[in-house]
Amino acid sequence: MGIPLTDKPMLADALLSRSAAYIDGEWVEQGDSGSFVVENPSTGEQLAELPSLSRAQVAGAIDAAHRALPGWRARSAKERAQILRRWFGLVTQHAEDLAWLIVVEEGKPVSEARGEVAYAASFIEWFAEEAKRVRGDIFPAPDPANRVLVLKEPVGVCVAITPWNFPAAMITRKAAPALAAGCTMVVKPAEQTPLTALALAELARRAGVPAGVFNVVLGNAREIGPELTGNPLVRKVSFTGSTEVGRLLLEQCAVTVKKASMELGGNAPAVVFDDADLEVAIAGVLAAKYRNTGQACISANRVYVQSGIYERFTARLAERVAELTVGDGFEPGVAQGPMIDRAAIAKVEEHVSDAVEHGARVVCGGARHERGDLFYQPTVLADVAAGMKITREETFGPITPLIPFTDEADVIRQANDTEFGLAAYLFSRDAERIWRVAAALEAGMVGINSGLISNETAPFGGIKQSGLGREGSIYGIDEYLEMKYLAWAGSGAL
Repeated sequence: MGIPLTDKPMLADALLSRSAAYIDGEWVEQGDSGSFVVENPSTGEQLAELPSLSRAQVAGAIDAAHRALPGWRARSAKERAQILRRWFGLVTQHAEDLAWLIVVEEGKPVSEARGEVAYAASFIEWFAEEAKRVRGDIFPAPDPANRVLVLKEPVGVCVAITPWNFPAAMITRKAAPALAAGCTMVVKPAEQTPLTALALAELARRAGVPAGVFNVVLGNAREIGPELTGNPLVRKVSFTGSTEVGRLLLEQCAVTVKKASMELGGNAPAVVFDDADLEVAIAGVLAAKYRNTGQACISANRVYVQSGIYERFTARLAERVAELTVGDGFEPGVAQGPMIDRAAIAKVEEHVSDAVEHGARVVCGGARHERGDLFYQPTVLADVAAGMKITREETFGPITPLIPFTDEADVIRQANDTEFGLAAYLFSRDAERIWRVAAALEAGMVGINSGLISNETAPFGGIKQSGLGREGSIYGIDEYLEMKYLAWAGSGAL
């Protein structure tokens, strides 16, 4: 059982507050490597003390997933779909409690937390339906008496290593297709935000997900990560996080040639042309930049504005950004919460300082918020230039750098001048330009006249060093399936 978390409105269902790992259908309260504390980034108060598992305990979770695999894989797709539908129903039923957990451990405003829960639930619903649509093919062979059969089978035991910024959605976006495909899973949530993961595990248990099929392990990533990526029983690793860590995980997975999907860092450009609808472009940049206080991999990290509307765009964006209310996620009207930790706010300060030092102009914000600690003012920087840190690195904070441009070909070159290729945005009312620029942008996803691009029906993922594979959509379940070819010879094949 968990402990009281805060003096904010309490959970309606106290059993969703857990302070133990979840392995093979049991709550594991003792960690062989000690314990760690989860804090509310908004208030600094301690939320829970959780067990830090050892490599041996994590190996035990993988063993449990391996033992559960044959039984889960043998269930019909319809039966797996029914269990997932029950999980979806329970997540929806307990949406307010899940949103509350997200606010207290991650810091985002409660309205955004509610949106994340709905987003997380949508993947469970979607892949419950996709479970019944996994199908192979039959082809004629060169010999008319033979047949070529292609089957799709679950890849096996999977590991999901998830980030702190979307503690519900990043789990369901991986676990739902894995379970739908007939795989079992071990989830390692971020140490900053494990409480939401444990609540999802409790709801999965209530939905009838069998013991060992869905496990949640807790602890220090440096200690237990090598077990998750190196254990030969694990056949697939899915990770969302930085490109730097993704490279390391891919190296570790290569030893046992695991299947891997990686949703890694971004440096998303947003390109606003002179012919854009100004208010549409402003709204799109606000949505793409300031959601979750800028702490999202698809946040607009560089905003290029054509010279004809640059000054008007700058003034209007600064006006809108200055209106954003900063505070605790439960306070009415709050649009921006805290940064997740001190390292995050230090990076924001470094990027702003470097930009100003090299000639950028602070139009609004530019410093820590008066609330102090992990709060930072929503900021707009004008006259940003290539080469500044804020254009080369992912800021992951509420800072919009505005970069003027004149020529379409040149701005495409600048937008593509990065190792990343996750998302990009463009704003224009010229259909020919939209087709031309969208084709030229090197990104796995392009938002056109919109800053909101992610949903369960769309294939989420990037190119270049922003990752491998796709999540969501009809393609997402393929990440958890292997193809088997049957060469059927003789008259019996006819």
